[in-house]
Amino acid sequence: MSFLSLLAGAAIPKPQSSAPDDGAFIRLRGLSKAYQEGDRRRVVLEDASADFARGEFIALLGRSGSGKSTLLNLVSGIDRADAGQIWVGGRELTALGERERTLFRRRQIGFIFQFFNLIPTLTVLENVALPLELNGTAPKAARAAAEPLLDAVGLLDRVTTFPDKLSGGEQQRVAIARALIHDPLLVLADEPTGNLDEGAGGSVLALLDRLTRQAGRNLLMVTHSAESAARADRVFHLRDGKLEHDPAFNR
Repeated sequence: MSFLSLLAGAAIPKPQSSAPDDGAFIRLRGLSKAYQEGDRRRVVLEDASADFARGEFIALLGRSGSGKSTLLNLVSGIDRADAGQIWVGGRELTALGERERTLFRRRQIGFIFQFFNLIPTLTVLENVALPLELNGTAPKAARAAAEPLLDAVGLLDRVTTFPDKLSGGEQQRVAIARALIHDPLLVLADEPTGNLDEGAGGSVLALLDRLTRQAGRNLLMVTHSAESAARADRVFHLRDGKLEHDPAFNR
């Protein structure tokens, strides 16, 4: 469903599911991942399992190097697990080849990064429209579709501005619009407020929370901040390769 349809009040369709139908929208089963560093094997994930319901906002806490970003890379299909299975919206990513994973990621996953990753030679409007253009939408139509999202993030008056003229908070708002423009099933955010001051970070997080919940999207956010994590529906910790739910953060 498009963002314009959402604004018009259309119902959110449920994805077709080939995974067991028990309400889980994202399913992780027995995920393991290790890297070889010289003569040492470093285990990042070990038999990690979890189920996330449709529309949930999940925060992932852990110290630096604990494997949080690795988990995002596995869920997005950028990286492959050594063992285990991943389903997103009923699609088993771990059963797909590299090309299929790339196409799934391009069409169904939105990314938000700590350092924004905007293209400096493109304007605000062009940056936001880019995912649609990469998926085959004509540039004029893609840019028309980007305008309502830029309005939603408060930047419709900056469409012709280049990223280097924006504040950090403004750049991250552009990145949020870009992540949502193609109506992804899942939004992955890797320390989205880590490069912002407290005020801008809080504003960006509130905006991201509102726009993903408003559309019934799943948000999986890596953060080092317990305050940011407290906004989530559920919080998980990564410790020594283990993925553990922390009920103390439950709403």
